[in-house]
Amino acid sequence: MTSSASLFARARTRIPGGVNSPVRAFRGVGGEPFFVDRAKGSRLWTIDGRELIDYVGTWGPAILGHAPQVVIDAIVEAAKQGASFGVPNPFEVEMAELICAWVPSLEKVRMVNSGTEATMSCIRLARGFTKRDKIIKFSGCYHGHVDSLLVNAGSGALTHGCPDSAGIPYSFADQTVVLPFNNIETVRAAFQQNPGDVAAVILEPVPANAGLFLPRENFLQELRALCTEHNTVLIFDEVMTGFRVARGGAQQLYGVLPDLTALGKIIGGGLPVGAFGGRAEIMDQLSPDGAVYQAGTLSGNPIAMAAGLAQLRELGRIDGWKSLEESGARLGAAIGEVLVKQQLTFHRIGSMFCLFFTPGPVFDLASAQRSDTKRFARFFHRCLERGLYFPPSQFETAFISTAHTNGDIEDTARIMREALR
Repeated sequence: MTSSASLFARARTRIPGGVNSPVRAFRGVGGEPFFVDRAKGSRLWTIDGRELIDYVGTWGPAILGHAPQVVIDAIVEAAKQGASFGVPNPFEVEMAELICAWVPSLEKVRMVNSGTEATMSCIRLARGFTKRDKIIKFSGCYHGHVDSLLVNAGSGALTHGCPDSAGIPYSFADQTVVLPFNNIETVRAAFQQNPGDVAAVILEPVPANAGLFLPRENFLQELRALCTEHNTVLIFDEVMTGFRVARGGAQQLYGVLPDLTALGKIIGGGLPVGAFGGRAEIMDQLSPDGAVYQAGTLSGNPIAMAAGLAQLRELGRIDGWKSLEESGARLGAAIGEVLVKQQLTFHRIGSMFCLFFTPGPVFDLASAQRSDTKRFARFFHRCLERGLYFPPSQFETAFISTAHTNGDIEDTARIMREALR
C-alpha cells in the first residue's frame, strides 16, 4: 500500500526537496509531509487514511471549503467546451466586470496566472507609468518570488536591501528600499532621501506571510497621503486579503484606495490564477494600448474563470463574510483564556488568524520573529496527532472557510487547548 513516507521518498529523487513549494516540506516544524488523497468541505483525507480538519485551505483559496459543488459543476461544464483557447472567452469579461464592481479602487483589470505574476506586473507597470526605478517594500510582506521583491531589510531601516535568494543580482535589490511595517516615519524619510525616484510603494495591507499582523491606526491612510504627495504609485498586494476579509478586500475594510491592486487565490476557485488592476490611466499603459509589455498564453483560462466566478457569486449570495467573521470570533473566544495563561498572542481579522508563541505585541516582522518556533513545532505536531491541520510554520496564516461548522470550531478550540497544556 502506498504511504506518505514512500511517496515522499520517491518525490525527493525527482523533485527538489521532494516538494513543489518549500513550506510543504515541513522544514519549519520537523518531520515529513503527508500526502492528500482527497478533500471535501472542512476536511482533508490523507493517503494514510487519516481525516483532518483543515485550516490551510490551499493557502487561502478554499473560502467555501474544499470541492464545493457549485465550483465543481462550473469546472465540469466549462471543461466540456474546451480547456484553453488562446483567444478571448466570455468568462474573462464577466470576471473583469465582477472584480471591478466589488473592489473599490479597480477601474480596469487584467488576468494573469499567479499572485507572483500579478505583483511583478504591478511593479513593471508602476515603473513604466512614473518613469522611475526605485520601489519601497516592507519587511515581512511577501509578494511572491519576484527578483526585485524577494529582498530582506539591510542593517538599518533605510539601507538598500540585499537579495534574499541565490540567483538574484545585487543590482536588482539595489533598486528596492526595505522598511519596517507600521513605521510611517521611515517611509517619510525614505521619500526624502530618494526625491523623485520612487516609482511605487508595495505592501500587503494586512501582512499574512510572516504570521498575521495588523496595520496600526492611520498607517495605511498616511501611506496613501505620502504616495499622493510624491506622485508615487501605491500598490496593495491583496492576493491573501482580497475577497476574504471583506467583499472588496482590505481596501474596503480600511477605507484606503490604492492605485494598483494585485489579486489571486479566491478568484480561481482553487485553480491557478491571479489578476491586477487599478486606475484606468495607469492600466491603459499596458500593451497593446501602451508601452508596458505584459502577456500570458493561459491568462483568462476559461476553466479557471468559470470556477472563480462560481465561487465569488456563491460567496456573495450567502453573504459568506458574515458567517466567516462569526466563526473566527467564536474560535478566538473559545481559546482566549488559555492564551492569557500561556502568554501567547492571537491575531485575527475575519477568517484569517495566527497564533504567535510570544507575549507580544506583534506589529512587524521583527516582533513576529521573537516567537518560540520550537514551541510552535511541538504545538503543530500535537494538533496534527489529534486531527487538526494548521500551516506547518509559525510564520504563516490559517484560514477558516464557510464549510467549517460550529462543531468544527468547538473541536478545534478543544484540540488547541489540549495541545497547549
